[in-house]
Amino acid sequence: MTITDEDCLAETLAFNEQFEATAASRPTRGREPDATVLALLRRNRLGGDTPPVRLPQGQDRVVADGVRVRAFVPDHVDGVYLHIHGGGWAFGSAGGQDEKLWQLAVRARLAVVSVEYRLAPEHPFPAGPDDCEAAARWLVANAAAEFGTRRLLIGGESVGAHLSVVTLLRLRDRHGITGAFRAAHLLFGPYDLSMTPSQRSFGARRLLSNTDSLRGSYELFTPGMGAEQRRDPEVSPLFADLAGLPPARIVVGTEDPLLDDSLFLAQRWQAAGAPVHLGVVAGAMHGFTLFPLTVTERELGRERQFLATAGR
Repeated sequence: MTITDEDCLAETLAFNEQFEATAASRPTRGREPDATVLALLRRNRLGGDTPPVRLPQGQDRVVADGVRVRAFVPDHVDGVYLHIHGGGWAFGSAGGQDEKLWQLAVRARLAVVSVEYRLAPEHPFPAGPDDCEAAARWLVANAAAEFGTRRLLIGGESVGAHLSVVTLLRLRDRHGITGAFRAAHLLFGPYDLSMTPSQRSFGARRLLSNTDSLRGSYELFTPGMGAEQRRDPEVSPLFADLAGLPPARIVVGTEDPLLDDSLFLAQRWQAAGAPVHLGVVAGAMHGFTLFPLTVTERELGRERQFLATAGR
């Protein structure tokens, strides 16, 4: 484990404090978010109170099994990054961070394909994982013809990281596909939906995510399941056999209720035989890359560097 960005700790903690202080003006994501709150979260960008910017460089497409994706294809393509967005399985969208994904595409020379997977509660488990699996299989079969490369990468933020691991496991277990995706980039994901100790002990701090908001997300995504059912490896990849997965970069902040998830996953991933780089960002809360911080710029740079060079 490497703790990074301690020189920015004062700035990062001050931002957290300011975020908590303005909590009253933000919609509450408890165990049963009402339709108005959900509609507001879906309309605005993740972590913000305005709609996301959509760039003309984004191309909306329909691929296998009717799954929609949003693709960003720069002039020079050295690989394809299958991106899976965050949002508690219930909000967020493939078109919700065009600026970041286009910048990543250009700087890392990647075709970025973001999955518009179905959202809970209208479409609970396994709908979202099904869509991500279909998009991944489409890329395995068609990336060379579509983008001129077989170098595939996968990753995402928060539940996008969870869905990335689930997708890799489904490719291996359902289709015998290993090695097609050469690296995984996993930002602050939940990997144990029965709740790790850090999830349970985080409490009610009004940061972007806390104990109650996590429980609420799990109940929307896996309605009717108890803790034991949520330990099924198809739901919680921390309990899966991780053999045959690609090298990974796993990142989380020290002030994230999902801290244990990344620590435990990194340990198990490496024990299963694949290289892992674990980065723990000093003072960072869940979803910190959504906000204008020094650690955000640094982390996005590290992400671009990893994705530009991984799997070559």
